[in-house]
Amino acid sequence: MDLQAMRREYGLGSLHREQLNSDPIKQFELWMQQAIDSGLLSDPTAMTVATVNNERVPSQRIVLLKGYDHKGFRFYTNKNSQKGQDISTNSQVNLHFAWLPLERQISITGSAIPLDSEDNDRYFHSRPKESQVAALASQQSRPVESRDVLESHYKSLLREYENTEVPRPEHWGGYCIEPQQFEFWQGGQHRLHDRYLYSKDGANWRITRLQP
Repeated sequence: MDLQAMRREYGLGSLHREQLNSDPIKQFELWMQQAIDSGLLSDPTAMTVATVNNERVPSQRIVLLKGYDHKGFRFYTNKNSQKGQDISTNSQVNLHFAWLPLERQISITGSAIPLDSEDNDRYFHSRPKESQVAALASQQSRPVESRDVLESHYKSLLREYENTEVPRPEHWGGYCIEPQQFEFWQGGQHRLHDRYLYSKDGANWRITRLQP
């Protein structure tokens, strides 16, 4: 397997300064809509969340974006998970969208702000009951003896809450990532990719072209 010989050209598009919206949220919205409309991505809302623990060791995982506005980007999780523990000691995170069939990437750096109980309850109870029970059954990131043990616990809880509301676990909830920096990346020919950095400048955003 010769990985060094594997290469291709990037030529689906280009990105110029005059094409960019001065508001990175609106630019994100445009690209998200185009990603959805393309039909090329099975999970256009999938994003990598990178965190760093108190020993400065990074980790990454993929979650689904569940909403965004000018306040930030929202996702939900078990806060006893590895990412939840990392965020509790270091709120700085990075979100990364890899829309490879479109030769596009977006990177967002910001601070994770916990969502309130009302927001957490609203989203939790909007999920299918099976997903609610799964959140109750799983102690995310903890060891488990086998899948059979996990599924047995899940099925037991499913029977228990068959005719009643599933309580949201206290450790389950969301974060809003308040953005401080965006990078929009469009693949370019000869590896001369187009990259633009949005940096917070008071109430405004400063846009800088970066070399590939």
